[in-house]
Amino acid sequence: MSDIPAILSVQSHMQLPRNDELIDTMPCPSTTAMSIERTRGEIARIVNGEDDRLLVVVGPCSIHDPDAALDYAQRLSEIKAQFENTLCLVMRTYFEKPRTTVGWKGFIYDPKLDGSADMRTGLIKSRDLLLNINALGLGTATEFLCPLNALYIADLISWGAIGARTTESQTHRELASALPCPIGFKNSTDGNIQIAMNAIKAAQSEQIFCTTIRNGKFEAVQSTGNQNCHLILRGGRQPNYYSADIEQSVVLLKSVSLTTNIMVDCSHGNSQKIHSNQVVVAGSLCEQISSGQQNISAVMLESYLEAGSQKISSTGNMVYGQSVTDSCIGWDDTCQTLDMLSEAVVRRRNLSTTSHTLPIELSRSAV
Repeated sequence: MSDIPAILSVQSHMQLPRNDELIDTMPCPSTTAMSIERTRGEIARIVNGEDDRLLVVVGPCSIHDPDAALDYAQRLSEIKAQFENTLCLVMRTYFEKPRTTVGWKGFIYDPKLDGSADMRTGLIKSRDLLLNINALGLGTATEFLCPLNALYIADLISWGAIGARTTESQTHRELASALPCPIGFKNSTDGNIQIAMNAIKAAQSEQIFCTTIRNGKFEAVQSTGNQNCHLILRGGRQPNYYSADIEQSVVLLKSVSLTTNIMVDCSHGNSQKIHSNQVVVAGSLCEQISSGQQNISAVMLESYLEAGSQKISSTGNMVYGQSVTDSCIGWDDTCQTLDMLSEAVVRRRNLSTTSHTLPIELSRSAV
């Protein structure tokens, strides 16, 4: 341990590849890079109200088995085309998990699920999975938790989240201000949306912070600010997906000149952590959308091949395609929910068209 300065109290350490080394070793092909850029643009237009489709970020609570995750991605990519006129589908690929106390911190930290903390393998396999999913033409989403880990994968991410526990963090606001993809900020775990609004304001602004870009050297950088940030309602002590919650959020967002296009997380506080309730939440959102609610522009679903969740097993005897963190809805419920959301967008679009037809015709007649 003599090679580590006596600044930190550590019991072990592992040499990791520099972020630029890993990116150079596992580069993003030009066709994939163009696909990612296109998806980011589509998402930005949706969250800024320039596209009336619904952004749907859907996938497992966390990645723990790359094979099952790629299986899910292939299924999602196969049905993506049938929804392309109503839904923008992006897959959840969460490699880090914030813990209230302790627990499995995610695939990047412990890819072998055995406490061995082989972060080198975790970073490599995470990037490999993202390359494979993006190669399908399917955009990926993640929660940015550790700012240094973000440097290994951010070029492959189409949409990112700053979670309820980190939205108030200055470090994460600085990171979001420099990220190349649209970012959603969740309300705090107690349901406070003011914190998320403050975070959006901060992330839209230029920020000076310390990071490493190439050669492993740390630099002071000034970000450009990220104009594609938005609010995520994830519930708190009680759900906040009801029409009154949406309307109140819109009023508050307008008061500080922020985008009023909102994502609703159907899981977490809104589902009361009961995975099957996600379908109920989505149903309520569909009713609101069908009635003409324009401010619901995005939805998040925790979904996997198999419903429910399981404990990590030391014997390796685990259910294929089932979450090891929060419980998820299964594939069949996922498909039905996507159908429901798509139909709601069509109804909203038809309402909007009908409401504008007469004034437009009268205007033309006047001319």
